[in-house]
Amino acid sequence: MKKTSFLVLNLIVVIVLLSCNNKKLTEVVEVPLPIAQEKIAIGHPDDVKANEGAFQLEKLPYSYDALAPNISALTMETHYSKHYLTYTNNLNKALAGTDLENLTIEEVLAKLDPNDAEIRNNAGGYYNHSLYFKCMAPKAGEAVKDSLTSAITEKFGSFDNFKTAFKDEATKQFGSAWVWLIVDKSGNLQITSTQNQDNPLMRNAVVPGTPILALDLWEHAYYLGYQYKRKNYVDAFFDVINWKKVGENYEAALRRKY
Repeated sequence: MKKTSFLVLNLIVVIVLLSCNNKKLTEVVEVPLPIAQEKIAIGHPDDVKANEGAFQLEKLPYSYDALAPNISALTMETHYSKHYLTYTNNLNKALAGTDLENLTIEEVLAKLDPNDAEIRNNAGGYYNHSLYFKCMAPKAGEAVKDSLTSAITEKFGSFDNFKTAFKDEATKQFGSAWVWLIVDKSGNLQITSTQNQDNPLMRNAVVPGTPILALDLWEHAYYLGYQYKRKNYVDAFFDVINWKKVGENYEAALRRKY
């Protein structure tokens, strides 16, 4: 009888232990699995506002997804509403109370002290991005027949030669940079480049002139869509260049007084 009671007791213990173990296994199995990543919400450029100051964001003339697949919607949203906005706010903060506060951005760039990194970087960041965004448009990759295309052919021999030269200038850049088509002080077209947020309107420019076309080679301009394949981004840029706007920039640059 004692032996039977002992066996029954042991059996109860085993059942309890198995029950606990099963409960633990069940709890592990029932841990919720990660859910699928939610779609990233893309806003509207008109909703982005800079802080009060001398300079405000230039209105983006198209929606964030208008240049896709050449420039992705997420890239445009991040570029415009984060990077461009930050340069604008920082520029206003840096200029507040200075002699440069009430000047145009072109005058600020011409007069700023290149040793003042805060104003130099943010003024360049503001102007460069303002031009870059306006130099692009949806379904706008073909050059129009105007005085600019004639000047390009005269300077470079053909439009294809110009494209090759511009892309070569972009390809040889290392790190954060910009590539420009400018009108120099003699009224001639030139392709040049600058590092960081510098541009040809600054006093320290190696090749000074008025930019009419800008290509942003900072990683934030292309990395979300192209990763390390920057050459593919440069090729895609030529499919969205707003040549009508670049032609208008050319005419305005010819009228500009130095």
